[in-house]
Amino acid sequence: MNFKGIFAIASAAATLVLPGASLAQDPAANWPNKTVRLIIPFSPGGSTDFQGRILCDHMSRAFGQSFVIDHKPGAGSNLGVAELARSAPDGYTLGWITVASHAINPTLYAKMPFDHVKDFAPVSMVGTFPNLLVVNNSFPVKTIPELIAVLKKDPGKYSFASSGQGTSLHLSGEMFKVMTGTNMLHIPYKGGGPALGDVMGGVVQMTFGNMPTVLAQAKGGKVRAVAVTSLERWFTAPEIPTIAETLPGFVAMSWHGVAFPAGTPLAIVEKLAAAIHRALATADMKDRLASGGSMALPMSPQQFAAYIREDTDRWAPVIKASGAKVE
Repeated sequence: MNFKGIFAIASAAATLVLPGASLAQDPAANWPNKTVRLIIPFSPGGSTDFQGRILCDHMSRAFGQSFVIDHKPGAGSNLGVAELARSAPDGYTLGWITVASHAINPTLYAKMPFDHVKDFAPVSMVGTFPNLLVVNNSFPVKTIPELIAVLKKDPGKYSFASSGQGTSLHLSGEMFKVMTGTNMLHIPYKGGGPALGDVMGGVVQMTFGNMPTVLAQAKGGKVRAVAVTSLERWFTAPEIPTIAETLPGFVAMSWHGVAFPAGTPLAIVEKLAAAIHRALATADMKDRLASGGSMALPMSPQQFAAYIREDTDRWAPVIKASGAKVE
């Protein structure tokens, strides 16, 4: 066979092989081709569950594959997030990360089961929102000055619920205690839903609940809204005052986003980030998030990673000043 014949055969073979080789080099080309699991590190019924279901609905429709929630509550979200860190970096285990797991817990906990920077591939923030201080309807408090007066009259008599040690709900209460010189007992739960349930039932007097969890219950009269933890009044409930109107400088914002385990191919990370950003730009998703008090806030993987480092630095002095520590 002459060289022209050999070259022709080689060229034909390359034509047959190259498309497959190209797909093999692009791990995102056929992703996802099966169900994607989203680990939510809290119990059902809280703000993470609310936002996670909205996101899974949009992603399932965008990709034509199921995105399903797997609740793994415990240890202030550390249990579920640790499982995410240990998962195979193949794009089929996604995790819901929050201000707790990726900004507060690294300072609050004496020992962490993961490195919140090195063990994850951040994809995008989904939403941000303040916490909303709500009280049981029988608790004789309607304003922040009234609450301060009650707590100072009977130090240690009253308690506040949270979705777990180290969550923004917990630290909002600790910040309030430090800034007012008051004392109240912290009662941790395995999610915002159970915490709110016991406030409604009168087991605990109050909670600094995430807006997506408690706003509807407050508007429905199940609990009484007192104040929000944003620096300015929040766009979904401008009638509710801020704590900062009484305590200048008081601000505690929560955020939720998603991440893959470290080592997940960047092409998959960026493909999902782009889909999330398209979803967050739709009126449907903005309205659904806003219905629970959350503002859509897309970020690129790089921006989200930088924000996580910055927010860790923001919370560290607050945690240290409060004296809160989990061994």
